Amino acid sequence: MFSPQTLDQVRAASDIVDVIGGALPLKRAGANFVTLCPFHKEKSPSFNVNPSKQIFHCFGCHKGGDVFTFVREYEGLTFSEAVIRLAERAHIPIEVDTSPGAQQAKSVKDRLLKLHEAICVRWQQCLATEAGGQIARDYLAKRGVNADAIKEFRLGAAPEAWDDTVNWAKSKGFDAGLCEQAGLILKKAETGHCYDRFRGRLMFPICDEQGRVIAFSGRILQGDEKSAKYVNSPETPLFTKGRVLFALDKAKRAVLDAGHAVICEGQLDTIACHAAGIRNVVAPQGTALTADHARILKRYVEEVVLCFDGDKAGRAASIRSFEGLLGSGLAIRVATIPPPDDPDSWIRQHGAESFRAILGKAEGYFDFYLRHLCAENDITSDRGRLAVLHGMGMDLAKAGNAVLQDTYAQKTSQRLGVSVDAVRTEFRKIRPATPRPEVAPKPAATSATGQVLATAPKAPAPPEARHPDEPLPDDSDAAPTVEVEPQEMPERPERWFLKYIFSSPDLAHFAAIHLDPMWIPNALVREITAVYFSAQADLPSLLAHFESNPLAQQIIGEAAFEKRTIPKVETQLETYIKKIRDEWFVFRTEQLGSIVSDGSLPHADRVAAYMEQQDLRVAKLQPLRPLGDA
Repeated sequence: MFSPQTLDQVRAASDIVDVIGGALPLKRAGANFVTLCPFHKEKSPSFNVNPSKQIFHCFGCHKGGDVFTFVREYEGLTFSEAVIRLAERAHIPIEVDTSPGAQQAKSVKDRLLKLHEAICVRWQQCLATEAGGQIARDYLAKRGVNADAIKEFRLGAAPEAWDDTVNWAKSKGFDAGLCEQAGLILKKAETGHCYDRFRGRLMFPICDEQGRVIAFSGRILQGDEKSAKYVNSPETPLFTKGRVLFALDKAKRAVLDAGHAVICEGQLDTIACHAAGIRNVVAPQGTALTADHARILKRYVEEVVLCFDGDKAGRAASIRSFEGLLGSGLAIRVATIPPPDDPDSWIRQHGAESFRAILGKAEGYFDFYLRHLCAENDITSDRGRLAVLHGMGMDLAKAGNAVLQDTYAQKTSQRLGVSVDAVRTEFRKIRPATPRPEVAPKPAATSATGQVLATAPKAPAPPEARHPDEPLPDDSDAAPTVEVEPQEMPERPERWFLKYIFSSPDLAHFAAIHLDPMWIPNALVREITAVYFSAQADLPSLLAHFESNPLAQQIIGEAAFEKRTIPKVETQLETYIKKIRDEWFVFRTEQLGSIVSDGSLPHADRVAAYMEQQDLRVAKLQPLRPLGDA
């Protein structure tokens, strides 16, 4: 959507210290600034901001990047939204995607946001002062929702009228088509007559992670029993119910501090928890938990606690939620409230500390599910035992974790009074078959004309591990380093090499002249180096390139923020470049020797391989040009 020149302009105008300092309390620590990381819970600051390189890195959770990355992650935006937010902050006019429809889509979203904010204020006023809000005020008083909670969650009341919103929109100049698109009004197909969707309801604004109103949920307060208890906004360009968690905008900091998120069923339960000081609580919006919900929560924590109603329906909701959380990597616990209470009624009757105690005793999902299955089935009968075995086996198979399967095979056998081997056998029967992944063969060595060799040279043994503080080795006779598998953490010498080239444009320029990235043994460092050279020593651009690769960002961040110094850094860099160059020459020379000695290959190939082999032997004897001559 944006040209490189536009991104550079916005980045240059957005000093990372100013941007992060506006959200977090930064403290000077030498050349950097530090603070507690906003992306994970910690007691000692490990979140570093480097003003000269315009990047940040957390040594605790390994998140890192440039100013765009921070704004995107901290505020829960897309990359495009982060760029626009920073451009607006710097008063830089910016043109986004000019493809057909792109500008119109942005305009529609902006107008929908303005409309939602305005109607939210309208319904707040109705609840606060108008006669039409009296029923809602009485209901909230009966439920024990105090004035602070009403204000914080911006609760409102939609009057009991068919055309209140229609007339309000006209008076404020909002187009009827836009209101229909927002789901605020409906239109009869036969007559074209418009009427309000929300009538005589207590209104709960639904916000995105930035706290902007994007939808509503309305609870009926009186009237026909056939009417739906809750009416929610339809999906719009702003709102997808499977991707929104109620109160996440207010719970983000508390979720990080607690180390887990509590998930309730509805808005009033969530509001009651927040009002009681339990603020790491969110709720799905009119739907079961989805994989998108799980991915959102995974950005903040590694564990969730399901706390639904204490009745049978609440237990069923907990079980359904497992499907949405499956595959997210989140640990799942279930807090059980004695029926018939829900979190709201329990807090009102027993207090916040009693509810905290229930959350503290939350059991693992499979312990909860085993107990549920045993309660729902007669485990003294064959039919009941088979139902328990089937239920446990199916959900354990979905989890795909061998340790969990073995653990709960033992627990299930104890509950049912059968042998653990029998349970394991039954679990294996119902485990879905998973096809073995295809492993791509490693590329073979080729001749000078591209013909594949019969046998590739044998890889040498990996080097011995070194002490973390040991400088780069200068033993030119050391065995060549084996190329490790992609995405594997590199050896310390390679990470020191990145530290060197990140520390100075002169050193980066010297390395770019004398080093071919293909010589570097570790595939990830090789790619990082190649991209860095092409980015002309620009760390923010480098981090942006590896935005979807957490390990690469961790390696780059740790190298860029490495505080220890090595004497004679220029000499160390020259030594390392010569070492890996010579190791590559040795490896390639041996590879070419296989071609030269293979009589089945064409004569021209063997001659070409021999000539290249001689060139490499001569090149290996040549010193690097001194750094000052680069």
